Amino acid sequence: MSSDVAIDAWLAEHGYGLPPARALAHAAIEEAGLTRAGKLRISNEKLPRVLGVLRERFCLHCSTPECIGFARASGRAPLLCDPKPACERCGGSSNRGAEADLIEACAKAGMKRLVIIGGSPAVREELEGALGSALQLRMIDGTERRTIDNAKADMQWGDLVLLWGASELHHKVSMQYTNLSQPELKRKLVRVQQRGIAALLHAAIDHLKR
Repeated sequence: MSSDVAIDAWLAEHGYGLPPARALAHAAIEEAGLTRAGKLRISNEKLPRVLGVLRERFCLHCSTPECIGFARASGRAPLLCDPKPACERCGGSSNRGAEADLIEACAKAGMKRLVIIGGSPAVREELEGALGSALQLRMIDGTERRTIDNAKADMQWGDLVLLWGASELHHKVSMQYTNLSQPELKRKLVRVQQRGIAALLHAAIDHLKR
């Protein structure tokens, strides 16, 4: 097994695939004394330090406006990445970008408790993993019986309630939430008819912006 790697190939694998980004990365690791101009390969044992230097100096982002803004606000030099999954904010995923946006929007609005009604078990698990460290979540199985008292308690607990009609959600469950008449509860309720996690979370973000 080789004890060194081609610098350009390694940089490309880690998001510095575009020539301008690669040139800046080269300059940074040369400045740190980890390589010198003209060298094409670098030892494997130096790679953790190379990665540390680059992460401290640069913030890799894709071309979406939200990710560009994130990079500019990071306090590091923003660099357009290639490939897109190297983006520090969204990782090349529309879901991950929407999750980051929702967490930020909830923080700005002072909201900490989110109720989501519907979604498959796998989707609910993904949302728990993505949002659970930043928000208090109550994930409701839309296929199981829910009483009007259950629904009222969910609405009272949550700062924001997403009723995901385009997912696994039975009408008998959804009507327990839509039939609640108290204005202070109805204001929390966002009905979402689009499919996909990103669409669900963007509907919540749009509601918070309004």
